[in-house]
Amino acid sequence: MIVQVLVANRGEIARRVFASCRRLGLGTVAVYTEPDAASPHVTEADVRVRLNGNNGYLDVDQLLAAALNSGADAIHPGYGFLSENAEFAAAVEQAGLTWIGPPVAAVQAMGSKIEAKKMMAAAGVPVLDELDPATVTAAQLPVLIKASAGGGGRGMRVVRDLAELPGQVEAAQREAQSAFGDPTVFCERYLATGHHVEVQVMADAHGTVWAVGERECSIQRRHQKIIEEAPSPLVERIPGMRAKLFDAARLAAEAIGYTGAGTVEFMAAPDGPEAGSFYFLEMNTRLQVEHPVTEETTGLDLVELQLDVAQGGRLPAEPPAARGHSIEARLYAEDPAKNWQPQAGPIHRFDVPGIRTEFGTLDRTGVRVDSGIVDGSSVSVFYDPMLAKVISHAPTRRQAAGILADALARTRVHGIRTNRDLLVSVLRHRAFLDGATDTAFFDTHDLARLAKPLADSSAVKLSALAAALAEAAGNRVTATAFAEIPSGWRNMSSGYQIKRFVDGAGASEATEGVNDEYEIRYRFVRGRVELPDFDDVTVVSATPDRVVLCTFEASEGTGATNGVERPFDVARYGADVFVDGPLGPVRLVALPRFPDPDAAVARGSLLAPMPGSVIRIGAAVGDQVTAGQPLIWLEAMKMEHTINAPGDGVLAELNVTAGQQVDVGAVLARVDDPEQKEDS
Repeated sequence: MIVQVLVANRGEIARRVFASCRRLGLGTVAVYTEPDAASPHVTEADVRVRLNGNNGYLDVDQLLAAALNSGADAIHPGYGFLSENAEFAAAVEQAGLTWIGPPVAAVQAMGSKIEAKKMMAAAGVPVLDELDPATVTAAQLPVLIKASAGGGGRGMRVVRDLAELPGQVEAAQREAQSAFGDPTVFCERYLATGHHVEVQVMADAHGTVWAVGERECSIQRRHQKIIEEAPSPLVERIPGMRAKLFDAARLAAEAIGYTGAGTVEFMAAPDGPEAGSFYFLEMNTRLQVEHPVTEETTGLDLVELQLDVAQGGRLPAEPPAARGHSIEARLYAEDPAKNWQPQAGPIHRFDVPGIRTEFGTLDRTGVRVDSGIVDGSSVSVFYDPMLAKVISHAPTRRQAAGILADALARTRVHGIRTNRDLLVSVLRHRAFLDGATDTAFFDTHDLARLAKPLADSSAVKLSALAAALAEAAGNRVTATAFAEIPSGWRNMSSGYQIKRFVDGAGASEATEGVNDEYEIRYRFVRGRVELPDFDDVTVVSATPDRVVLCTFEASEGTGATNGVERPFDVARYGADVFVDGPLGPVRLVALPRFPDPDAAVARGSLLAPMPGSVIRIGAAVGDQVTAGQPLIWLEAMKMEHTINAPGDGVLAELNVTAGQQVDVGAVLARVDDPEQKEDS
């Protein structure tokens, strides 16, 4: 019998496993590294053990010592890190602990994607042919480079030009080594418009193998999923496809003597002569990030089943029937408009309104949240940038999409940039609602448009007005004298008070863009607020936290003017101002009245978009460079990111060396344009 479980992981998945343990009356042990010392999974566990080094989650010896010293009798690996490492699974069992996962032999069999494909082909599961990167020809392009030892998008590259293949293989090998400790990569044919469909399997040690249900995970960036759903809209519309998928998944599990929870992933063709055909990609011998959508459509607790199977429990002969539709959106700390750059820093506030449960199955239509963050959390550069998963369940797919989009749009996430606006735009997109969700979704439907902020320029301007009035109201609250007198009041006509903001959704720390600036003028006169630049707006009320504005708009066809009142909730953290209103969330940066001239950045400067480590430099001072040329490579959150030249010119300044750690906003280099100097 399992009594106390150590989760060899962090963040959201550690909290998720702890939630099931609490429901079963089991004790919990958390492990953590220095960057995670204040993380929620640490404070929520019964016992916690600190690991040495930022890579402590990959240190087998430390993890085993933590389990034995804390009194844990079982280890749950979560996902990522060592969850699919056969040596770790074997070491856990050799230490006399219960491994909450599949047999070591099964983990080993699927641990190498190269060997796994060979095994599945021999078992009769359809596969894409493996290609050796050294022998790929132009006729075989495009190809997808993949890391043999892991997933999650790390070590993956699409190559369409044969000349680029060697460099992309090297980059993929570096990422694979950093993320999984194994640089082995391979290639396979790339299906640009395929659908990523996977089957959740659950098996016990008594011969029962469930195909619990399928999920579609085709909305991806960098080959990593961001929106997942069950059931798959593709499978729903192709007769007979589900039965074939389930048969193939069970065949894959049975071929390796699988027990516990696992996922068999396929790439499927949506139309044409191959419509409904599918090919084995890999088998994940662990719980998946997207497991909640299967839980919502079946009523199962997959972690509870993992724990039961690990103790020798028996599954019923058949899994429960599916019910309704569930969609999960992964909230990431990243900027989709800038090549998905990950972000690091504080989370001042995180609140999803109207959620019905956290880390548990919904019993009716609504929204669930599985989160690794709370108010005051900090996002580290050392780990994956996923913050939370927001999951909806409803009788129909369209209803599930609508509920989820609304919840995300109204979520208050104050701090670093996220992909929230992109998620909402995808969920509301007609093609998504029609089920046209292949892996080329962002290429097909214009990523730049999908990544635009939900609030347009007029909404940002109103939000800036609300921010200015909230600050004025706050000044009165903190005043030590004349507190009842409006800010800026005079007993005779006076000038307007002025507040300036820039739109924080723009490229404030980048050299390639200039943020829109908003100047707000207002004056308190005779019990009202005079707004010279807002002819159709009046102020209903203003407090330090909420401002209600009324806009007057002529009704089409009647000419009648109706006042529409909208509340704007305002939160300020230093110069950063977050305004949440019905026209979309807005992030502003308040400008100082007297700017510091020393804070100005020279034209052509390349700033670090995130904290990270410089792993490569592509030019030397004095070199001629061209617009878009990669100059500096940064590693952050186990991924590589390139810093490109902002324009043609000369590399005039280089402030970093390979191996150096840099902070966000640091000036890495400067590119001078000789023509601009001559003009000036």
